Amino acid sequence: MRGVTRHSMDPLHIFKDVRASSFLDRPNRFLVRCRLGGRIVNAYLPNPGRLRELLLPGRPVYLVREQGHPTRRTRYTAVAVERDGHPIVLHTHRTNDVARHLIEHDLVAGLKGARVVRAEVTVGRSRFDFLLSHRGAEVLLEVKSCTLAGKRVAMFPDAVTARGARHVRELAEIAGQGARTTILFVVQWPGAELFMPDFHTDPEFTRTLIECRRRVETRAVSVRWDQRLALLPEARALRIPWGTIEREAHDRGSYLLLLHLNRSRVIPIGSLGRLRFPKGFYIYVGSAMANLSRRIQRHQRLRKRPHWHIDRLRPHTRFEAALPIRSSDRLECGLARAVDALASWSIPGFGCSDCRCESHLFGMADNPLDDQGFHDLLAWYRMDRLASTP
Repeated sequence: MRGVTRHSMDPLHIFKDVRASSFLDRPNRFLVRCRLGGRIVNAYLPNPGRLRELLLPGRPVYLVREQGHPTRRTRYTAVAVERDGHPIVLHTHRTNDVARHLIEHDLVAGLKGARVVRAEVTVGRSRFDFLLSHRGAEVLLEVKSCTLAGKRVAMFPDAVTARGARHVRELAEIAGQGARTTILFVVQWPGAELFMPDFHTDPEFTRTLIECRRRVETRAVSVRWDQRLALLPEARALRIPWGTIEREAHDRGSYLLLLHLNRSRVIPIGSLGRLRFPKGFYIYVGSAMANLSRRIQRHQRLRKRPHWHIDRLRPHTRFEAALPIRSSDRLECGLARAVDALASWSIPGFGCSDCRCESHLFGMADNPLDDQGFHDLLAWYRMDRLASTP
């Protein structure tokens, strides 16, 4: 594999007594339900991320049975999920174990020869993951686990992280006093070649990373786990295309608005007249090449003066999600064609009066957030589309 550093050592076994189960649902942020053998079990999920593209019905989930925790309500911990035959480790609390292993075996480009001096280092009012010694100098290191990836591009975070942005600013302040600081993203998807901050999901984190990148070294490395959940002795240094990030990370682009209609209805839609909307989930494709966030916020509100077709439909539906795709290119019509290929039906003429598309509103019987094809589409437009840009 090109760009992969290997080390002549045995795989690292972090997890013991791993059991394979099948994902059912996620009742709350830190709990999943899985089918283990012939029974349904609850498992603690040590990851606050959204994980929408990973925790899909039927996906293999790796569980560890916990011993010696009498106060725990769950006997199991969900430590990984399988994607395309590759385990993706979800246990964020063990990421530092992985990072330490990579550093000590010279598997992180730019930190070869570094050694861990101390873990959990307090500087002022802040605490960081490691203090390293590298080429005679001390290095403060913060580690983040990244599970969000397309085929070739990985992004962090998959949910807004004010804490992550604060860590970057604190490292930059310390660097301004003459210290060397680094943030390391451990990417759990072995196919990744590029890393970017997720400007679609968390523009503030992205802005902070861009502003501080000349003071805080930013590194990303992808790792590979085998089916026994052992960390293989290899790592790939990921390229960070700062030019692409700075060009794309603005409040403009396209978006997908996901709505649910709980029963079939006939609804008047302005000049289109009275239209029949079957019961189900709806995906509306829109764009705003300025003030994208404000446009999405408007769609979430119910009380407003109707202006677009979607404003007539919105009061009859339940809001499910808004998925921005920040871009300097106009992607709306191509995105609509891609969604149309997945959908079960469309509403002719809806939302496309200013283009040649047949529709910008598409329906599905089941929630698209549970559909692998939908997540593949989203990953292409948000991530892999950018893989070949400078």
